[in-house]
Amino acid sequence: MERPDYPTIEHLDNWFEYHSPSPAQQDAYKEIRGAGKWFAEVILRWCPSSADRTDAIRKVREAVMTANASIACGGK
Repeated sequence: MERPDYPTIEHLDNWFEYHSPSPAQQDAYKEIRGAGKWFAEVILRWCPSSADRTDAIRKVREAVMTANASIACGGK
């Protein structure tokens, strides 16, 4: 359920600001990227070349980027 006050200007300020990663965050980013790459390789290996395969890999990439954004923005 979407809240009427979401997003706020504070959310936008957070989402569009550069967040310098801490060492722990760098480890998390690396692990997420590695897991995403592994999954994309599985898709590449088992799915026939097609628009669907390309879209599946694109969505894995999007998931990795969104997961990393959630870390950078502190879950806000």
